[in-house]
Amino acid sequence: MKIIGLTGGIGSGKTTVSKVFASLGVPVFNADNEAKELYKDPEVIRKTMEILQTNDITDFHGKVVRSKIAAVIFTDPLKRIALNNLIHPLVKKRFAEWMGTYEFSYCIRETAILIESEAYKDCDKIIVVSCPMNVRVERVMQRDGTSKTEVEKRILAQMKDEERIQYADFVIVNDRSEADLYEPVLEIHQQLL
Repeated sequence: MKIIGLTGGIGSGKTTVSKVFASLGVPVFNADNEAKELYKDPEVIRKTMEILQTNDITDFHGKVVRSKIAAVIFTDPLKRIALNNLIHPLVKKRFAEWMGTYEFSYCIRETAILIESEAYKDCDKIIVVSCPMNVRVERVMQRDGTSKTEVEKRILAQMKDEERIQYADFVIVNDRSEADLYEPVLEIHQQLL
């Protein structure tokens, strides 16, 4: 099965694009969701606290609060790299297990940091979802209830679209409605089959 990497910055709409692929019957692995699942493991939580040098990453029920992690990693690149070095090998292992459960000509591996984590090296093709910054900021503010300043800080901490596109075999510009995504996704789908 071919592995098609799907990436884009926060608020670009990569998850919406992956849902369109899923509606076509394509298996989709969302690495970001798998990473969130890892934070249910007490050992992962302990190691994360160690890396971030803080115990303040959970709520009073002991559940990880991702915004607390984000507040640290989006202001400290070294801690972000260290945390990625913990999480990415675990997600890669889950992906390998997940792939063994599907039979299709290709699958989508969706992740925000496909390039940065070097997971793109395991992919046969790369799709980059691109979107103007003002649209991304608006989407994330609505989705997460986050301030414009916080969203901009996250976007600036990530790789720029221009850099991602250098790795792309396909680029989907997602600056309109969800319905406008079906045509470009279907074109890519037909090429990948």
